[in-house]
Amino acid sequence: MLIPHPTVLRRLLAEYRQLSEGAAPGGAPVDAVTRQRLEDLGYTLCVVTGTRHISAALHTANRLLAGRAAGAEPVPE
Repeated sequence: MLIPHPTVLRRLLAEYRQLSEGAAPGGAPVDAVTRQRLEDLGYTLCVVTGTRHISAALHTANRLLAGRAAGAEPVPE
């Protein structure tokens, strides 16, 4: 499995989290541009982590980064 560069992975995660947490404050509808960017980020995270669902991609990305931070080589799923 190819392992994404940690800097790229951190950037993707940060932007995904920022948009998903702040996209619809108070339950307001998400605008089309934000919704499309979230979909694009979700797709990209799935591709770079070798997963098919955003929940699995987020889990895998966090695990890969945690392995790097601990100095261990991440184990591919």
